[in-house]
This record gives sequence, C-alpha cells and structure tokens, in this order.
Amino acid sequence: MATIVLSRARMPTTVEITVTDEYGEPRRQAIAAERALTVYLNRQEIVTLMTLGAEPEALVLGYLRNQGLLTRAEDVEVLQVDWEVEAAAVVTRALPEDLDERLAQRTVTTGCGQGTVFGRLLDATDLNPLPRTPLPQSVLYRLLENLKSFNETYRNAGAVHGCALCRQDRVLGFVEDVGRHNAVDTLAGRQWLAALGEGAAEDAELGEADIFYTTGRLTSEMVLKVAQMGISVLVSRSGMTQKGVELARRFGVLLVARAKGRHFQVVDDLARLHLDAMPAPRPGERSTRLARGSDE
Repeated sequence: MATIVLSRARMPTTVEITVTDEYGEPRRQAIAAERALTVYLNRQEIVTLMTLGAEPEALVLGYLRNQGLLTRAEDVEVLQVDWEVEAAAVVTRALPEDLDERLAQRTVTTGCGQGTVFGRLLDATDLNPLPRTPLPQSVLYRLLENLKSFNETYRNAGAVHGCALCRQDRVLGFVEDVGRHNAVDTLAGRQWLAALGEGAAEDAELGEADIFYTTGRLTSEMVLKVAQMGISVLVSRSGMTQKGVELARRFGVLLVARAKGRHFQVVDDLARLHLDAMPAPRPGERSTRLARGSDE
C-alpha cells in the first residue's frame, strides 16, 4: 500500500460572538466558522475553498477526486494543510495527462457559495455502471429517523449543509460544511483515506455505502459526484433541478427529493423503490394509488 505524508489540521466548526437579541440584550451565540483554504496541486494553484475546516485533508482529497484531477488514491504522496497561510499543498506521483485542458474548462455550479466543475465533467459518459440498489420505503423512513441525531453544527449555529454515506438505514459517515459540495467532497476524501489505511477507525465501512444523503438541492453537481463514488441512490430533504434529473436518468441514479417525515418525491426510472410502508392518506386526500385507479 502506498504511503502518504498527511497533516491532521482540524479546526473548530463554530466560533462564539456577541449578538444583540430582539430585546436589546447582548448574548453569546455560536456561529458557523468559515475559512479560506487555497489548494495547490504540485505547486499549481487550483482553487480556494470556503470551509468549516473540520476535516480539511479529506475535503481537499475528495475535491480533487470528484473533479477528476486525481484518479487513484495511491497517487497522492503528500497532503499538508497549513492554516497559518490558509493553504493545502498536494504532491502526487502522477497526474492526468490532460490536466491543463481540464483546468482550462470550468463550469460554475449552483453550489452554496460557488462550486465549480472542471474539464466538462457534466458531459461524462465513461462512469462505471452503477449498482441497481433497491430502496424499500420502510428503509427510507428508518434512515431519515436515524439521521436526525447527526446535525450537531446545524443545531448549534445553523448556516451549514450536511451529507451522509449510508448503508441502507445505517449512517456510516456524516459531514457538515458551509456548502453541500464541500460536504460530499469530504466524504469522498474520507473514503479514499480509509482505503489507504489513513482514515479513522469508524470510516472502515465507508466503501460499502449504497445510499447518499444530503440536505441540499439535487443538482447536476451532486448527482455527478455521487455517481462517481459508485452510489446509485441519492436522497435529499430539498428539491431537485432539471439538470440533476437529466443526469440521474443518464447514470441510473434513483433520486428521492423533499424527503421529510413520511413524505418524499421520487424519480425512479428503474422501479427500484418498493412501496412497503405507504402512510395513510391525509384527511380530504386520496392516496396516489386510488387517484390513479380512478383516472384509468
């Protein structure tokens, strides 16, 4: 197994400030930390990420992975984060031959703040086939219930998004950051660090994830990144975009949007959702099945 020189530069996810409330009274309030981290790949400046700083090495590694700027975890030789200069230095044993071409093409995405996708990744067609993971409705409900205990930073300070890697209704890893794109990149980086033997003990099962959860919108960027991680079920408490649906259909990703409580909206062209726990119709409404039957 390749070795990597790796820093451990974790930072607190919140800071406290004094605010004035609606009664004119001062009080201490936790707010989400936001730090700039400029990424250098073999001494070439790539991007500046705005992040909480909780897991910067995983974020940087996952970002480079999801942008297609690194294709193998074993190629990373050094990953050092230095908050004094707000920089992350990555040294690799190999890089894609068309790196300059990829860096020259950027698409600004709808990520919180501004996300970017390099090298026409939105036109990607060479992804490995995704597994046709089934999703029982009962499993979805249990997963949403289990996720309620994982948004610590949001409960304390708000202003963040959360993402999770899950194995059916088990939450294997959860990350919060100032943008959903940062959170998914951090999880992708944690997967690679675990594969290199550099991850935390609790990350050993991240490679077995078959469901990805996010609090953010289901955009093209989110669908693409999750598909690159080999996961074919993407769940969100928020809505979906037209391009997100288009890519989900292209890659075979099951989209579950607006998933809160017992409600959700699904795009499932491969019929992998099993309706085994349909809730009773709300007063004054017919169930979808009854409404469909009356129209036929």
